[in-house]
Amino acid sequence: MSGPPDGRRLGRGAAFAVLACATVVMMATASAPSPIYPLYRERWGLSVTMLTVIFAVYVVGLLGALLTVGSLSDQLGRRPVLVAALLVAATSTAVFWTADGVVSLLIARVVQGIATGTATGALAAGLVELSPKRHPQLGPTTTAVGTSIGMAAGAGVVGLLVQSTSRPDAYVFPVLMLTFVVLAAVVLTIPETLAPHATGLASLRPSVRVPREARPEFFASVPALVAGWSVTGLFLALTPSLVSNVLHVRSGAAGGLSIAALFLANSVGGLWSVRHTARLATLLGAVLLALGASGLAVAIAVASPAIYVGGSVIAGLGVGLTFNGNLRAISAVTTAKSRSEVFSAVYVISYAALSLPALAAGLAAPSWGLETTGYLYVGFVGALSLGAALHAGRSRARRPSGDPIRTGWESGPRSERSRC
Repeated sequence: MSGPPDGRRLGRGAAFAVLACATVVMMATASAPSPIYPLYRERWGLSVTMLTVIFAVYVVGLLGALLTVGSLSDQLGRRPVLVAALLVAATSTAVFWTADGVVSLLIARVVQGIATGTATGALAAGLVELSPKRHPQLGPTTTAVGTSIGMAAGAGVVGLLVQSTSRPDAYVFPVLMLTFVVLAAVVLTIPETLAPHATGLASLRPSVRVPREARPEFFASVPALVAGWSVTGLFLALTPSLVSNVLHVRSGAAGGLSIAALFLANSVGGLWSVRHTARLATLLGAVLLALGASGLAVAIAVASPAIYVGGSVIAGLGVGLTFNGNLRAISAVTTAKSRSEVFSAVYVISYAALSLPALAAGLAAPSWGLETTGYLYVGFVGALSLGAALHAGRSRARRPSGDPIRTGWESGPRSERSRC
């Protein structure tokens, strides 16, 4: 999978744009099935618990890939791993397109998770390595913002299609399949950012390893990562059911648009975070996550769609701030030879937080009801967010002004920062 000669490869700027597009499309595909879940439920008589299981098996495939091949691009190079991941993603969309029952959906979600888990570390590392030297924060910021824009686009567009057709899957998944095939072909033309070196099957043993120099920053990021991605899990797994059955909004587009609101706000939060140090962005984000969770609880209590959207926007800003702040902080203390491995470890934590609370909520909903389950879930997120805010505040107070987490761009003159 060597691709064209070097003279015919894309430039660094164009290659960066290709990886940014791949990030957006990969994440759009991850959120695209969520607005269709109520239709699957009607079509095949699925329970809320089964829908949550279908959501959660995506993370099983994803974590399996992260733990085995997530760092493979550190050995083989970014390009071949990304091409393989994009082709696997195309396969998953083909299975979604032809799905005829719950087994097909489970297979499609597992394969989709494998593709995403294989790609995430390589995409994040490639974006960092292709970032302009004057703006090293651009790679982590693009990863965070591209993730949220993709999630918003997938849920929002499919949510609108759900309103206008009973078979949105017949339109969405063929288009995504073709897009992945085209992206795989284009990725063959980008320059390789890391020279491959020999590796053996031992590299595929399930493992998560964070180099010693990155561990303090990595573990300091865990509380905020868990809080932010738990909110994301609530929206992707349960929001369509909550909007319909608890908030009593019967529009087919409402669930998808609620998810899109969270992720659009997430994008804004990610962009906003570059105006602050990584630590301050995390602190602000954790506070907003706690406020957003409180708003969601009030919305469930009074069955108010407007308050639910408001809480979604506030929580989304918090997710964007915390995730971008954490990625920038970790990227600043990570070397090229372990970058994909470290980003894969970040995503292991993130996707475990995305799936495990959501799966527990899906199992509890039939016994406790969606309303009670929603209260418990947002209470869990609120408690985590407060803990993350306190932790970030203490860490910020202890850290000297010559903060290694402040990238060269952040530490530069104010006039330089203001142009971004």
